[in-house]
Amino acid sequence: MIDDDPFEDVRPAAGGGFSLPELKWRELLFVGALREDGDAFVRDPARPLPAFKQPGLFPDGARLRATRADGRVTVRIV
Repeated sequence: MIDDDPFEDVRPAAGGGFSLPELKWRELLFVGALREDGDAFVRDPARPLPAFKQPGLFPDGARLRATRADGRVTVRIV
């Protein structure tokens, strides 16, 4: 799961935000790096976050909306 190799399969999403494979999203939830907060998700800075090639994808304090389609999850800051 979480390792030192930066994760590369992040793509810009139409309308803003980015998408990543659903399996990677599920990993972020499983390790507690992201948690539900009402109708959105927030980053838990006390939990491990895997390295991503693109920095700043999950800023502390930001509320994130996630939608699933075609095996990927699109994430946008709300």
